[in-house]
Amino acid sequence: MLHTHSRSHSNRAGSLEGIRVIDLTRVISGPFCTQILGDHGADVIKVEPPGKGDIVRSQGNMINGFSWYFAQFNRNKRSLTLDLRSEEGKAILHKLLESADVLVENFRPGVMAKMGLDDETLRERYPRLVVGRINGFGSDGPYRDRPAYDFIAQAMSGFMGVNGDAAGEPMRAAPPLSDMVASQNLAFGICAALVRRERSGQGDIVETALTNGLISMMGYLAAEYFATGQVPQRTGNDHPMLYPYGLFKASDGEVAIAPSNDIMVERFLGALDMLHLLDDERFADNRQRMDNREALREILTTVTERRSVQEWIEHLNRAGVPCGRVFTLRETFDDPQVQAQQMQLELDQGEYGKVPTTGFPVKMSEAPAAIHRCVPRLGEHTREILAQLGIGEGEENALRERGII
Repeated sequence: MLHTHSRSHSNRAGSLEGIRVIDLTRVISGPFCTQILGDHGADVIKVEPPGKGDIVRSQGNMINGFSWYFAQFNRNKRSLTLDLRSEEGKAILHKLLESADVLVENFRPGVMAKMGLDDETLRERYPRLVVGRINGFGSDGPYRDRPAYDFIAQAMSGFMGVNGDAAGEPMRAAPPLSDMVASQNLAFGICAALVRRERSGQGDIVETALTNGLISMMGYLAAEYFATGQVPQRTGNDHPMLYPYGLFKASDGEVAIAPSNDIMVERFLGALDMLHLLDDERFADNRQRMDNREALREILTTVTERRSVQEWIEHLNRAGVPCGRVFTLRETFDDPQVQAQQMQLELDQGEYGKVPTTGFPVKMSEAPAAIHRCVPRLGEHTREILAQLGIGEGEENALRERGII
């Protein structure tokens, strides 16, 4: 079941209601962050260059002339077109910042300073402003000026080095993980800075980097490297530290099974009527099972191949063993659990029709995330925002004629 939201505002206030965010970001890292803030009630003003706007507006599958790719990262925002290379455009941005709580940007280090918005100026002129930024490698260090994209971050963070089959090449993850992780980290950092501002009255500068975010996700792989000095090897769908744990062949496909400790391993082997394997010294504990993984896999496969994926899922769940089918995206969004969690929403984009988008991963009981605004047309709210700044129709028309808006 799809949950449809129209262009009109939701009446439900979010946790960030009353927080104004000036969004100078484009593409994915940054727009996903500001969308999260907007989902939770912030007033997000997306500032885009006149003409074409965010480059993603013209990328991906265009349905009725509208990018569904763009829709995935830009709901709950107002769009203002503004030429930030012009002095008039910069002056309007400063007017926006006078009433703003948050400024978010994803330029290369130094670009904001060239616009007259260096850190010192921002802190002096707008002491309560929380500035959030995303870049490739951070604002310090020898790589600060390098261009970076998700693929580069996946490569240089070590992520690709541990991802993929042992006999194959390093493998990227299909989703733009570094963009998404950096955006989520920045959204958290901005909220933390806003909480601190309530106590101190002082804003902050919050920075995340694509590479840093993925490095922080190395988790136990980093811990094992720190402990042993050994570089973790790629293990494909097998867990690098536990066995049995991974994909197992059923009669009609594969089933993901994840016994994460000795108790779970006993449940799993008991469900297969194979508990006697624990009496075999090759499989008596996890270290032995890891050393003899291929032998154990061969034995277990002779059992798992006897039933279908669905039979194993039902049987293992009854036994308390974590397991699941490997879904395609169609199967994911058709799944009743996913639907019950409302992880697919449908935006009513007016003349562009109904546009599906992913739902809210964070559920809150008192102030839930909601669609307050659908995806804005380029410059849709320019007149409205300028009027709020005290810029009248005559001045607006002059700005429009000069290409400032």
